[in-house]
Amino acid sequence: MGTITRALANNITTGGVVSASGISNTSVSAVTSLPSGVDVGDLVLISEQTASADASISFTSGIDSTYDVYCFKFYNIHGSIDADAFSFNGSTDGGSTYSITKTTTVFQSEHREDDTGTGLAYQTGHDQYNETTTYQRLGQNTGNDNDQSLSGELWIYEPSSTTYVKHFMARTIQSTDHDRAREWFVAGMFRTTSAIDAIQFKMENGDVDDGTFKLFGVKKT
Repeated sequence: MGTITRALANNITTGGVVSASGISNTSVSAVTSLPSGVDVGDLVLISEQTASADASISFTSGIDSTYDVYCFKFYNIHGSIDADAFSFNGSTDGGSTYSITKTTTVFQSEHREDDTGTGLAYQTGHDQYNETTTYQRLGQNTGNDNDQSLSGELWIYEPSSTTYVKHFMARTIQSTDHDRAREWFVAGMFRTTSAIDAIQFKMENGDVDDGTFKLFGVKKT
């Protein structure tokens, strides 16, 4: 017992604080939560899904009034069909339907792999106006070669508000079917004052063969 006591005492400073050398992963393995004062960063992971030949990926829980802002991050989304479009929509009934009217704006930049061309343009025809309930594209012409995919993020602000419309913005980067690095910038608003409580992602024509989706809540400051 004396050896244990001396070892413990050697790891306590004169101010009564346990020194860093006295703490290890083993000694705190039973801790399941941190005190509220401990900073774990601005993004709090709520849930994660991995696609495997899925027609769509839906988040039907975890979107509520807990956070003012929610962020979806998606990594290496690979579709089953070449030149397909990645898109999303929201729901006010827990995911029973995804058909909210929206107004959006879209522009893109791109660069060919062989350096034969570049571009920066507003994407008329991929934006929507406030009577449109279709899925909003977050990218188009995503290639399905073995090394091609799409990655990005989508931010939604105060989805639980019952006073205001719901603003969102997204940014994606993809390898296209014509071997281009194409970046999309999408912003808009869901034209509803009902709370949005579910979000669905899908390819327009084929399945989502592979890819990781993560939902984060952004801590209130």
